Amino acid sequence: MKKRFLSFITLLAGSAMLFAEDAAAASAASAGAMKYLAAAIAVGLACIAGGMAVGKIGAAAMGAMSENPELSGKALPFVGLAEGICLWGMLFGVLILFK
Repeated sequence: MKKRFLSFITLLAGSAMLFAEDAAAASAASAGAMKYLAAAIAVGLACIAGGMAVGKIGAAAMGAMSENPELSGKALPFVGLAEGICLWGMLFGVLILFK
């Protein structure tokens, strides 16, 4: 039993050394793909969060303006601030791609 286990471990280590060079080349190629994936996640999550924020703030702003039309000037800048979340996400995505 010990001989079989030792031969299995030797075979496993030998095959790992055989494919070690290919794994290094593949990891270098996947680093470029990871950069695009990270940028996509940054932009996607920022846009989802910005959409959720604009939806909640916009609904509250419309409700407040229906009761008092003078509040439109005070409510709309908050919607713009929520849209800024998407712009920050896009900025981070561009910075990730060009780094």
